[in-house]
Amino acid sequence: MQSITIKGSLRESVGKKATKALRNAEKVPCVLYGGENTVSFSADAKSFKSLVYTPNVYTATIEIEGGETYSAILQDIQFHPVTDEILHIDFYQLFENKEIAMDIPVRLTGTSPGVVRGGALRHNMRKLRVKALPANLPDFISADISGLEIGNKLYVTQVGNENYSIMHPDNTVVAQVRMSRNAKKAEEAEEN
Repeated sequence: MQSITIKGSLRESVGKKATKALRNAEKVPCVLYGGENTVSFSADAKSFKSLVYTPNVYTATIEIEGGETYSAILQDIQFHPVTDEILHIDFYQLFENKEIAMDIPVRLTGTSPGVVRGGALRHNMRKLRVKALPANLPDFISADISGLEIGNKLYVTQVGNENYSIMHPDNTVVAQVRMSRNAKKAEEAEEN
């Protein structure tokens, strides 16, 4: 999985005044959970642009001034209700031998014969919850739709991999090709 580096500095005080002063300086207060101790730090708001405002999923390498480096994932983010400014970010620390659950985007590949004949493609699940070791987390899950005819469905069991396990029920539909109005009219015209 791709990683984005975030450079931050430790926060000495974590009260309201200190947090407000950080935000006024265009910095975002952050907390790293999951390790032996929680780490409170701050980083420039601009450094989160490629981590937050993207459909892709990344791990974060957090470099704290003084030489400490942590591998983490974005756990929670809080936005200002009016300005959509980032108010606070929580990270969860990753360990090589501990499995983690993440939402991974699904990319459809191939050309469906049902769509070529006029069917409508529905992409039901744009992200799937996956559980794996950090080294086995994929950047995206590839779902091949080249075998879907009109009325067929692509299930979660057909897009799996041995490196990770999908946390959805087996009957979850990832994509399907439905009969479109145009295809239905063309079919009715052929019958007449």
